[in-house]
Amino acid sequence: MNFSFSDEQEYFRAMLREFSQSELLPHYTKWDRENTHPRHLWKKLGELGVNGLRIPEAFGGSGAECVTTGIAAEEIGRGDFNLTYGVMLNALISEILTNHATDQLKRTWLPEIANGNKIMGIAITEPAAGTDAAGIRSTAVHKGDKYILNGEKSGISVATIGDAFIVFAKTDLNSGSKGISAFVVPADLPGVECKGYEDMGNVPIGRGSIYLTDVEVPEENLIGLENNGFFQVMNGFDLSRLLIGLQCAGAAFQSLDETIEHVKTRHAFGKPLAKNQGVSFPIVTHYTQLELIKWQAYRGLWLRDKNKKHSKEASSVKWLGPKYAQEAIHECMLLNGHYAYTKEMPLEQRLRDVIGLEIGDGTAQANQMVIARELIGKEFKPY
Repeated sequence: MNFSFSDEQEYFRAMLREFSQSELLPHYTKWDRENTHPRHLWKKLGELGVNGLRIPEAFGGSGAECVTTGIAAEEIGRGDFNLTYGVMLNALISEILTNHATDQLKRTWLPEIANGNKIMGIAITEPAAGTDAAGIRSTAVHKGDKYILNGEKSGISVATIGDAFIVFAKTDLNSGSKGISAFVVPADLPGVECKGYEDMGNVPIGRGSIYLTDVEVPEENLIGLENNGFFQVMNGFDLSRLLIGLQCAGAAFQSLDETIEHVKTRHAFGKPLAKNQGVSFPIVTHYTQLELIKWQAYRGLWLRDKNKKHSKEASSVKWLGPKYAQEAIHECMLLNGHYAYTKEMPLEQRLRDVIGLEIGDGTAQANQMVIARELIGKEFKPY
């Protein structure tokens, strides 16, 4: 057993840690307050090689291991939690396109994703289909050399800032999950309308709804085989769930580091706060929980790199990672006192941002269902 990172990975971590601390963290709250997306930083991640980690070298990426991608998620999460969506989304989208799209689609989109010029989202969720993704109602009808898409997607990250989306729609209305196909849909096509939400957190991500009205998509924009889209993306969620766990852990570890410095220097009743076990023990508790999540996440990424099963590992990380992270950040807020409740400090925003990922990419209950299916057997699943 070897729990060490390679020299190259350690260098990559150090480089991203410095970038996060010097260029991301000082401006983290700015984008939330201004309700803007820092597209220039998305492009900066492209220059640093972060956006193209899971893209083959032939298409402008580095073809890095999943473990290396996890390092990026953790370190960027320390500086700007919302920019880590670039790591998670790009990794998921890159794998879908690399493994299933035509060469033309790969040449068109992968280099642009890698360099940060284009932002692409994933559009699966609908008003009546969230956890039950197989229940989507959007349709894609094949006519001539085009598909005609109609429907509504909701809760879509980068809905208002994305240049294109991988849209999942029914091409066979009577086959459930076996009748779903995936398409690359540019945001500027006629009939595509995107409307943003006023969210509690993750404001710069531009989450919202996408409305599709008789959208004509060239048949070459079909990803993989018709009626096979659902299965193409389900495997990808194992990757994104592991990255989300590290994204949340990174934000929580940063909060703990800041809080440790605070309790060492803040005095009450003639001594530093850190001398009180009522202060130090909660910090220890949250640190321990986050370490467990972190190493389970890297183990899951290692399993993926080795082409071994990792669904229950991914779901355990997605279930408990955001939960433990928001609990740790909440505790840090309390230990920093009343000033931490203001928007002058990043803690309140981290708390709002992390809570959003207790929902996205599978709720706690959905992930427990995955784990139960893996442990007990598919024949005992509740659906």
